[in-house]
Amino acid sequence: MPIRCITFDLDDTLWDCAVVMERAEAGFYAWLSDKLPKVVAGHTPESLIKQRRVYCEHHPELSHDFTRLRKGWLADAAVTHGYAPELVETGFRAFWEMRNDVQLLVGVADMLAELQADFRLGVISNGNADVHHIGIGHHFEFVVHAAAAGALKPDPKIFQHALEAARLSAGEIVHVGDDPVRDVAGAAAMGMHTIWVNHARVDWPGGSLPDAEIHQLSQLKGVLQAW
Repeated sequence: MPIRCITFDLDDTLWDCAVVMERAEAGFYAWLSDKLPKVVAGHTPESLIKQRRVYCEHHPELSHDFTRLRKGWLADAAVTHGYAPELVETGFRAFWEMRNDVQLLVGVADMLAELQADFRLGVISNGNADVHHIGIGHHFEFVVHAAAAGALKPDPKIFQHALEAARLSAGEIVHVGDDPVRDVAGAAAMGMHTIWVNHARVDWPGGSLPDAEIHQLSQLKGVLQAW
């Protein structure tokens, strides 16, 4: 069955997520220090992140929705320290802008444009990055986020949402991502083809192998042409 559609993971596949989040968290801490100083009083950026993680652990029903988790934590922190709840949306927007200030890996924009000529493209992401805000949304026919699907990869539910959005069978889609479990195992379990983006050139951790492995995204087209 020919491949008609390629779905992409975003964070750590099309850009370096660690760099983005480190910068965004630092900027968010600075925003809090200026606008809600009581929230950060006695906290380092690291201890504040740990506090937010504790909040997240107490709300497992929202584990698929990073936006609601951050807003919920911020709302609790604001009210606890006597700040107006209206600041929550402003604060989240400040973080979100920085979270979406990404540096695409070399060649990504050209690769998407080239692939778009021959394949339908989509996104399957656990995170809350916005490809339209980033400036690459025009390459994708559909975007499936965990928040909307109600489940994180590798849950079949999020991949099922992608299949419905693509209106194709699983065998007509190849999923491209960096995570052996969330991306490769999750997509393979649905019958999709898989390509592991192994930027760090680490050993395969075990389990069913991907259909192909690449070390840089420039190799993707060649792999697809060889199928």
